[in-house]
Amino acid sequence: MHIDRVLHNTIKNKLGTGKAILILGPRQVGKSTLLKRIAATFDQPTLHLDCDDLAVKMRLEVQTLPNLRNIIGPAKLVLIDEAQRVKNIGLTLKVITDQIPNVQLLVSGSSAFELANEINEPLTGRKWEYLMLPISTEEMILYHGGFTEERDIESRLLFGMYPEVITQAGNEREVLLQLANSYLYKDIFTFQDLRKPELIDKLLKALASQIGSESTYNKLAEIVGSDKATVQRYITLLEKAFIIFRLGAYSKNIRTELKKSRKFYFYDCGIRNAIMGDFRPLSQRNDVGGLWENFLISERLKYNSYHQFYGHSYFWRTTQQQEIDYIEEYDGQLYAYEFKWNSKKKARMPRTFSNAYPDTIFNVISPENYQVFLNSTTQE
Repeated sequence: MHIDRVLHNTIKNKLGTGKAILILGPRQVGKSTLLKRIAATFDQPTLHLDCDDLAVKMRLEVQTLPNLRNIIGPAKLVLIDEAQRVKNIGLTLKVITDQIPNVQLLVSGSSAFELANEINEPLTGRKWEYLMLPISTEEMILYHGGFTEERDIESRLLFGMYPEVITQAGNEREVLLQLANSYLYKDIFTFQDLRKPELIDKLLKALASQIGSESTYNKLAEIVGSDKATVQRYITLLEKAFIIFRLGAYSKNIRTELKKSRKFYFYDCGIRNAIMGDFRPLSQRNDVGGLWENFLISERLKYNSYHQFYGHSYFWRTTQQQEIDYIEEYDGQLYAYEFKWNSKKKARMPRTFSNAYPDTIFNVISPENYQVFLNSTTQE
């Protein structure tokens, strides 16, 4: 079973542009597979370096031109996998890009901790950078059509979109528990000196129980029995490990708008449910609204990332509890979305919002029209 990834052609078209190509993202989303598939279309010598191999890691940490020339040899395309393992990897990539210009670098990293910190300055103006996430709704529609994907919507909300989850039907729970317990936290504990590692588990459970609800660091600190500074630091780590992401509040014109609040979501609903230990059918759950919201926003994030969306995303709420689930600001235009799992439930834009932002385009997203929202370059 092979599912084409949207980034494949995007990255392939950047080969030979004189810049290193970096693919960041969570573990187990298919970055290595993508590197190999792109390399398979390359008609010149290639070299694959896996930095989980200690010998490879140590050699790449010697950032002298003769050493790097010796490693690369006749290769014209060099794949560097798990690059975050290499100390000062940015300098290594800079030397190759500047001093061996006929070599194309294709680099993957499963964590932003060391990699993002070490590549930005050395590779300024020398890189194309892409975020790769679990398989997207767009990619599944391209694979087996919209009708089949629509039939699988409950599975997506329960088990998510990790490649191994999709390709191993029937073993979803086992795969997700393995991912949640082993792979996703590996980089956090490898790169960070955590004085309270058990707090990660408590914090994730607290965030998982609050999807779709706004949170504050003080509130989360109270729930997990810690202090605000520690909670803020650990949330930053979880974001850098591509486990969670946040939306900020939209606020410009109205005194009662929430300005400093935020919402946290999981990049994958299956991971969220594994953390909660809850894979019950949707008919037996009371968190379907939150799951639906998390699914749509995380999938929209994938689509926007893969198609170079350059706008901004928010939620909106007032102190009187008026709210809009999701807002995009794009070329000076506001697009507001309300998410309803039950398409029979009516929704309208709050009058306070429509009065303050009268040119906003408003849509309700339900199971009947969600594929347009997650598979369209047009703002509707």
